Amino acid sequence: MLGLGCKLAGECVNIWVTGSGGGLSLHQVLPNSQSRLLHVGQRASLTKTFSFRHVELFAELTGDTNPLHVDPAYASTTSFEAPIVHGVLINGLISAVLGTKMPGPGCVFLHQEIRFLAPLYVGEEVLAEAEVLKIKMAFAFISVRCSVKDKVVMEGEVMVMMPEEQKK
Repeated sequence: MLGLGCKLAGECVNIWVTGSGGGLSLHQVLPNSQSRLLHVGQRASLTKTFSFRHVELFAELTGDTNPLHVDPAYASTTSFEAPIVHGVLINGLISAVLGTKMPGPGCVFLHQEIRFLAPLYVGEEVLAEAEVLKIKMAFAFISVRCSVKDKVVMEGEVMVMMPEEQKK
């Protein structure tokens, strides 16, 4: 077992890394004496169905009014034949998994490499999944994927900094 003490945003956080059978776990002892355990192979997911109204709201908020997303008549003239959900909106599901489920509240999204492999159409139920690949000090390297049944719409890898404190 390797114990590390480090300063994150001015607070002292103790981190213990343990390993057996080739796997590593990151056990973070938080300032308020609560703890969290994250381990290689750990998974989390959520599902969401984006409506046309969700896409319209996203376009309104960001200014991305590409007709491929918001104009069914235009989209019907493309190879997609119907409006597709913005890729960044799909990626937002990964942020939701990481920020609410694993590692959870307080984690900081630092880096991502993603690929969009197929379109997500309005009204399709998408499954957003994350799996811990590696843990190094206070950082988790996580594989991410969004799919509709057997169709992968987005995949990639992200790096997050572990939460500084447990949110109540």
